Amino acid sequence: MTLPRLEAASPHGDGSAGVVLVLHGGRPDGHQGAGGFLLSHVRMVPFGQAVAKVGARRGVGTDLLRYRVRGWNAPDLDPVVDARWALDELRRRHSDDVRVVLVGHSMGARAALRVGDDPNVVGIAALAPWIERNEPWEHLRGQTLLVAHGDRERMTDPRASLWFARQVATISDRVARFDVHGDGHAMLRRAGEWHRLTARFALAALGLEPFEPAVANAMAVGAPEGLSVPLAAGA
Repeated sequence: MTLPRLEAASPHGDGSAGVVLVLHGGRPDGHQGAGGFLLSHVRMVPFGQAVAKVGARRGVGTDLLRYRVRGWNAPDLDPVVDARWALDELRRRHSDDVRVVLVGHSMGARAALRVGDDPNVVGIAALAPWIERNEPWEHLRGQTLLVAHGDRERMTDPRASLWFARQVATISDRVARFDVHGDGHAMLRRAGEWHRLTARFALAALGLEPFEPAVANAMAVGAPEGLSVPLAAGA
């Protein structure tokens, strides 16, 4: 089995202001290697580039994690193991106190949420997250969380991500969730708005700028209104 690896987005900051770690999607089961051309990985490359474009000059490093295998593979939870490895690797490359924002899509969002209790993680952007019944959430106390889900979703359940956001909002006052009207799991119809929302959230979670008004307002309002906010066109 190949090892997981980190792939730097371009341009790549030195990580002095923190690192954004991007986690791609996958499938419930599958022990095939995740190397080579993989659509779920390719889809997240523009997210890494969007963060790098606004963050590199400010010292933000952006890395995409390439898993060992393609599946979640319960009870092994392979992408969770790989995400833990990546966080250890970022500490090794930078410093023990490096600040990290996780950006995950689908299975990658589920993995990001599972490792959100890591002491270096200061924010999580969960995009079209795959959430199952009884998904653990208590470990995210005080965490900064952004959830976004399209209303034309066919792969993961927006109702489940709303439930999850509501649970975390009981133990954190920094939770915002957006409904991306007109878009589905691939996040292609409104791609630029997904990218911008994620990139600005990442910089704000790292403490480099304020949260954008829509995000800040959603966090201030809290549940339920702040967890079903339509993402404005041109946001």
